[in-house]
Amino acid sequence: MAAGAGNGKGAVGAAARGAGASMARSGRLRSGAAAKLKRWRKGHSSDSNPETRQHRLAARSRFCSRPTEKSNLTVDAVKLHNELQSGSLRLERTSDSTQFRMDKDSAEEAATEKSSGTFLSGLSDCTNITFSKVQRFWESNSAAHKEICAVLAAVTEVIRSQGGKESETEYFAALMTTLEAVESPESLSAVAYLLNLVLKRVPSPVLIKKFSDASKAFMSIVSSQACSSSTSALRWVLSCLATLLRKQDLAAWSYPVTLQVYHGLLSFCVHTKPKVRKAAQYGVCSVLRGSEFMFGDAAPEHHPAAPSTAKFCVQEIEKAGGAKEATTTLHVLALLRDVLPCFPAAVVKTCCETLLRVMTLSHVLVTACAMQAFHSLFSAQTSVACLPAELNAQIITALYDYVPSTNDLQPLLTWLSTMERAHINLGRLQKDLCWAHLPRLFSTAMNCFLSPHSQVVSAAAQTLETLLTQCIAPHMEDLGSVSASAPAPAAYLCKMFTSVEEGLTYHFHAAWNQVLRVLEVFFETCGKQCHPIMRKCLQSLCDLRLSPHFPYATEVDQAVGAAVSTMGPERLLETVPLEINGKEETLDFPRSWLLPVLRDNVQGARLGFFTSYFLPLAATLKSRALEFTQAGKNVEAKIYDTLQWQVWTLLPGFCTHPTDVLGAFKGLARTLGMAISERPDLRPTVCQALRTLIHKGCKTDAERAEVGRFAKNFLPILFNVYSQPEENGGTNAQRRSVLDTVRAYLTITDPQMVCGFLEKASAKLTSPESSEFTRLSILDLVVAMAPYADEKSLDSLYHTIQPSLQSKEHSMQKKAYRVLEEVCAAPHTPCQAFVRSHLQDLQAALLDSLKSAASPAKRPRLKCLFHIVKQLSAEHEPFVTALVPEVILCTKEVSVGARKNAFMLLVEMGHAFIRFGPTPEEAMQRFLLLIYVGLTGSVTMISCTVLALTRLFFEFKGEQEQEDCGDEAEPFSEGGC
Repeated sequence: MAAGAGNGKGAVGAAARGAGASMARSGRLRSGAAAKLKRWRKGHSSDSNPETRQHRLAARSRFCSRPTEKSNLTVDAVKLHNELQSGSLRLERTSDSTQFRMDKDSAEEAATEKSSGTFLSGLSDCTNITFSKVQRFWESNSAAHKEICAVLAAVTEVIRSQGGKESETEYFAALMTTLEAVESPESLSAVAYLLNLVLKRVPSPVLIKKFSDASKAFMSIVSSQACSSSTSALRWVLSCLATLLRKQDLAAWSYPVTLQVYHGLLSFCVHTKPKVRKAAQYGVCSVLRGSEFMFGDAAPEHHPAAPSTAKFCVQEIEKAGGAKEATTTLHVLALLRDVLPCFPAAVVKTCCETLLRVMTLSHVLVTACAMQAFHSLFSAQTSVACLPAELNAQIITALYDYVPSTNDLQPLLTWLSTMERAHINLGRLQKDLCWAHLPRLFSTAMNCFLSPHSQVVSAAAQTLETLLTQCIAPHMEDLGSVSASAPAPAAYLCKMFTSVEEGLTYHFHAAWNQVLRVLEVFFETCGKQCHPIMRKCLQSLCDLRLSPHFPYATEVDQAVGAAVSTMGPERLLETVPLEINGKEETLDFPRSWLLPVLRDNVQGARLGFFTSYFLPLAATLKSRALEFTQAGKNVEAKIYDTLQWQVWTLLPGFCTHPTDVLGAFKGLARTLGMAISERPDLRPTVCQALRTLIHKGCKTDAERAEVGRFAKNFLPILFNVYSQPEENGGTNAQRRSVLDTVRAYLTITDPQMVCGFLEKASAKLTSPESSEFTRLSILDLVVAMAPYADEKSLDSLYHTIQPSLQSKEHSMQKKAYRVLEEVCAAPHTPCQAFVRSHLQDLQAALLDSLKSAASPAKRPRLKCLFHIVKQLSAEHEPFVTALVPEVILCTKEVSVGARKNAFMLLVEMGHAFIRFGPTPEEAMQRFLLLIYVGLTGSVTMISCTVLALTRLFFEFKGEQEQEDCGDEAEPFSEGGC
């Protein structure tokens, strides 16, 4: 060490001399000092490896040579170090022959390590999972944790020494014995903590039998520790008491001693120490709610100790009286908040009366805690045996005497939340009584909209919305039409709506956005039955929206939209006319904002209303636009043309779940057909309406038959429009819309009619007069019709498109494959029969067209092959074998769809080989040998083969061992290399 220190000192000195020379040259040292400093020799100032290397040599000697002295590092020391670092606690006692070699002055250390190994073995070897949590405490620096570990280790050793099995019962007995023997507070706390853990797992019969002894021991400690400054032992013993009481059967609660022990626990619920009080309150709640007999078949409605608990709470509150601090009252109220729903009805009434009395003290915290207790009672949704409907209603009435001021933020929020839960619970118990109390709450809640606090306004609005959706909406179907003169319960709805409607007055203008939201929910829940009383409100909303700079136009639109969806457009327009008739002298159109609202919200309306009201209006507006166009007034013409287009956009909404399809569609069909053929601007809207009607409007067979009856009219029009070039047939988007409509209409068209259309399309397809655009369009229509044709028509169609499979025109080839794809994939019986009967022809045609298949046609071709391979049997194995090279190469096609279909087909081919047999393993070996051949090909083929093998190994990893795969692939890999 001295040499090392000397060397270090020399190094520091050399560094200082170098720094001193540098500073001297820069003029920072006194004159003459630089001469005493060591300098580099001339020409050696840049040497990177100095001659003096004593420290490097010393370091090298440590790492590159064996130490000359005898080291204290032994194998056992390394083993101990590794165990401690890995967290293992299993330190075994070391024998004399394996003791650490230590110097004389480390003997005491060795003894300490040996004793700690004994202690830790007693802790870590504990096989009872109850104490798994404790085994993490040994690393803690806390003295309490160390004491717990020591006690557990000692108890475990005692149980083992007596031949025990370390069961919960044995630990319970040993710890109870230890509990009576320990004296120090730390040990007492540790034993109580361990008892608290083990008691939860001790069998109930044991605790029932030992109740007297255990409770006596616990109560003795409780009485001795009640005034102690340390609370650790007391709170764990209270927890033990609660567990002990919870395990008792119903018969035990008929004995006075059980109630006496329970009352001892209950008395600590008002203890001054928070941890003790919390432990006691938690214990009382667990006893009243979680006693084991409360979950049995013969469980009583309430715990036997519930009445005495309520009596204790009432007495404590009355004893505290109107004390200024009200600390005890707050503690009891905290307990009541948790246990009030566990009491019987008579006791609940007494407790509620006490709560209401204590709220008259005008103590803010007391009032808040009492309201929380009421909130807990209502939120628990207990049975009638706990809270009858009449008592619930009486509490609601009484709470109106404690409505906070609109300026008091937190108390008012609590009151609103409590009243909301109270009415929801009352509605669950008795609907009529709940409805009778709702008008008063609506009136009071509307006053909260005048609060200066935005949180109060939002809470009041949320309360009303919740009450509407949970208390009103479920019962609206049983209610008839509601009018102003209707008797109860309809009269209650009128009062509620009147209260909310008053929110549209200027007095509430700061909260109009919330009022409009409540009105929207009111319209959603009650609009269908209450439309007679909502007319005036709708008029007020429309007038408000016309106000200059009105900031809540979006909220009004949403509210009116909710009214449209429930009342229907007829009732809305009776109340709020559109005021557009095509004869306006000015171009203001103040109600034109209703058209987008109607468009977005109409559903379940009469289709006949659109025919009788909106169609004539649209025709009038269109003629007026033409008049302005002829007069050269382009602005006016554009306005009217936009209006008539907006009217037509209402049609898809009227086709959503209409109520009169059978009677109204025949009067509308001709107009729709003319609009499709003559009005390109309306074509997307009308096509969307037809699709909506087919998918969402035709629910019964009669409705589908009624709409399908007009297929002979609509389909030719749609075919002609789709076959026209873009300047006549519209843009690509419009053509896609027409084709989607064709597909939708074919689902409800008679199959014989489809066959007739298919025959005409085939004839046009082979006609020399047809242009390329026409043939491609017809093929698109054939793709849509093919799945609905019969077997005879499919046979004719197949012979028609077969030459196109080898066409040099890529588009024709692709669409021909699309036809085959749809036929092969269709679930209809004629299509499946056609594929089975023409399986050989399809295989031959697909193999013949292999070399001429264009890249754009790969995706449908592979999908077609996928459906064909699904139906093959063992005699078709050569066909599948012939497809392998093409499918492998397609795994790197440009088209994402082609690559996806290639992998799907590969997997399906593997399943086909498994079907071919004889065993799955042999079949997969035979199939993989075909794939491995690709590894001997070009670079592209090898890359594709690797992708294919990756997918197959993932899919069929259970069919073949990896070693077999590697053995099979090895010859091909070597050949490829």
